[in-house]
Amino acid sequence: MKLRLPKITGSLYFRLFLIFSGTVIFFLITITLSLRQIDENWRRERLNPLPVFYLDNVRLIIDAIGIPPNLERAAQLAEDLSLTIIIRSPYINWQSDDQSDLDISSAVFVRTLSEEAEMLAVGSEQVIRVARGGYEYFLNRKAPSLSDYDYAVVYIGLGFAIFILLSNYLLVQRLMDPVRRLRQGAEKICEGDLGYRVEVTRSDELGELTESINHMADSLQSMLEAKRQLLLAISHELRTPVTRAKLQLEFMEDNDLKETLRDDINEIDLLISDLIEAERLSTQHSALITDDVDFADYIQMLAQQYQDYEGGLELRLPDEDRAMHIDKLRLRLLFANIVNNAIRHGRNRPVTVNVSFNAFEAVLQICDQGEGISAEHLKHVSEPFYRVDNSRTRNTGGFGLGLYLCNLIAEAHGGRMLIDSTPGKGTCVSIFLPLT
Repeated sequence: MKLRLPKITGSLYFRLFLIFSGTVIFFLITITLSLRQIDENWRRERLNPLPVFYLDNVRLIIDAIGIPPNLERAAQLAEDLSLTIIIRSPYINWQSDDQSDLDISSAVFVRTLSEEAEMLAVGSEQVIRVARGGYEYFLNRKAPSLSDYDYAVVYIGLGFAIFILLSNYLLVQRLMDPVRRLRQGAEKICEGDLGYRVEVTRSDELGELTESINHMADSLQSMLEAKRQLLLAISHELRTPVTRAKLQLEFMEDNDLKETLRDDINEIDLLISDLIEAERLSTQHSALITDDVDFADYIQMLAQQYQDYEGGLELRLPDEDRAMHIDKLRLRLLFANIVNNAIRHGRNRPVTVNVSFNAFEAVLQICDQGEGISAEHLKHVSEPFYRVDNSRTRNTGGFGLGLYLCNLIAEAHGGRMLIDSTPGKGTCVSIFLPLT
């Protein structure tokens, strides 16, 4: 029992229950006290006996109204003296206050004031009745309206209610703050930052959920790291038999079989190189060998080796070049992968290479006029080993590592890669690299 009590009191649901219960109770107390205070004030006004002034001057009031009664004068007197005046006769049924709920028919005689005036009681209220000239005049204190005091009570009650709501909002926001941090953490992990961990500051259900998410990230990171290490080890181990195969190939006679084997071995060697390069770039501490390079001039130099392409390569450069800190070898790999893809799928149509600069980035855009990529495949083409056409051979496509490597190279430079494609019209790959 002693162990269970702290667990219950530390529960998120228990705290929310307390907050909402407290809010309801405070609201009820505030409304009840405010209404009770206003009701007591009204009761004091209604239960006070008629002032002596009215009792002593009944005759003068009736004389001022006149016989037959002057209703305009009666209304003015009722307003000036805070009275409800009711006049009854076979021809008149009038009262000064349309909002009055006074039921004269239930009046009870109390005492005689004069020959023509008497005191009546309607419930707890006092009413003066005067009979003169065939008319009955009833005088009663006007029902009190909200006074300044009543308004003050209402405003204070409303202010206190708003304060309770605001306090409740701040408490719930503070209580649910871990949810916001969990969402941010989940987004970072989803973006690939598997080293990010959400700080655990609570011991309730949200704290337990935070620990579970951190544990899940640990497990996911461990599995991916194990997979990466295995792939890297296999790639390194394959280098030896591939090198041995290349050496044995040199002792073979020159024929078509030798050329076919050489192409296959070179393809395997390229795949191993790409795998090792991808794993190097995907580590958190990938080392770039950077130099200061005039970006547009360097792209122009890289594009020269494709001038013999039958479809033609069009190069568009800005008027003013910008110096950048980049890894030239990896940028050469990025450029070659994208241009080779554009040529392979460009159907001997022109390939456009455009270099531009904005305030913060250098933009390299390479567009072809090939078959394009459908939307269902477009979001996956930068994933490792993903190929739009699984039946492709090396004549129509590689291993699905090219764009994956390009994306890693762009991210290693602090940039990003975007791919836009329309089936039947072509594909544009844009690389954004920060200028600093």
